[in-house]
Amino acid sequence: MTKPEIDSSFTTDVARFYEATLVPLIFRPYARDLADRTKDLTPSAVLEVACGTGVVTRALAESLPDDCDIVATDLNDAMVAHGQHVGTARSVTWRQADVIDLPFPADTFDVVVCQFSVMFFPDRVAAYREIRRVLRPGGTFLFNVWNSIEQNEFADVVTKAVGTLYPADPPIFLARTPHGHGAPEEIESDLKAAGFVTCALVQKEEISVADAPDVPAVAYCQGTPLRNEILARDPDGLERATRVATEALRSRFGEGEIKGRISGVVVIAS
Repeated sequence: MTKPEIDSSFTTDVARFYEATLVPLIFRPYARDLADRTKDLTPSAVLEVACGTGVVTRALAESLPDDCDIVATDLNDAMVAHGQHVGTARSVTWRQADVIDLPFPADTFDVVVCQFSVMFFPDRVAAYREIRRVLRPGGTFLFNVWNSIEQNEFADVVTKAVGTLYPADPPIFLARTPHGHGAPEEIESDLKAAGFVTCALVQKEEISVADAPDVPAVAYCQGTPLRNEILARDPDGLERATRVATEALRSRFGEGEIKGRISGVVVIAS
């Protein structure tokens, strides 16, 4: 696989691990934040792109009134299927769709929401331009991105630990992709190039809590495309990498329940 293919390869197994581990570990607090910000905009129609397994979708369904239409989309069928399986508090339209070519007329939605996914877009400006097309005049694009991996402690420890197993070619998916697109000037430049006029960036820190050191080790090593990088280097190396990551987390944060800082940026564009 090429790096872009590895970075966007979410299989059914990854979707299952993602929902069971990463969602409670790092995504749920930020999902609630995006849903609250969306509610404050009093929309009548909301589109979520790159919905994953639906953590934001569920938060939106709980926060928004029944007369607000919610459409949740993702490029990956496995993610959409898992989101539908988990379900929402009220009716939501689920659909497979490519953010570069959204299957909706212009001026359809008041708000477009995207959680921690714009870094996976192969052409962010083209994606943002397409999002702007489906937004109604005065509409808002709400999304978030992670800050650098050094500001996200569990991910940083896991990346460094797994890297010791492959010093000649360390797997750097987490640093390269999820944590590789937080520079304000880059975000603002891409949005401006896509035709957005205003852009506000809000820093948001949370604390990630895990019941034990193996929880984030499993989450990152087996529930993200880091899994693919490990298997590409050693087809039998997944459990070994997870053990090494667990030991590094235990050494850094201790036994039992552990806590680590997570840090991201909320972007509000119109």
